Amino acid sequence: MLTLEMAIEKIQHFPPNQLEKIFEYIEFLEFQANKKTFEPIDTKSQKISFTQAAQEFVGCLDSDLEDLSHNSQYLKGFGE
Repeated sequence: MLTLEMAIEKIQHFPPNQLEKIFEYIEFLEFQANKKTFEPIDTKSQKISFTQAAQEFVGCLDSDLEDLSHNSQYLKGFGE
């Protein structure tokens, strides 16, 4: 089994671009270890909305895109 000292020794010999990948992987492992687990929702016994079912994902995306329905260029020729 790898000890911390052995891991450090091996990591010290990697080039910088490989070190970046190692750190990304370590961050991924930390994320997985701290990831919240959500209890599954029993949708058969109760009726819930999509928003309620996807509550954990509400607001998780950040985008600079505007609402395309208000973009006149996007709607040009629509319905013709």
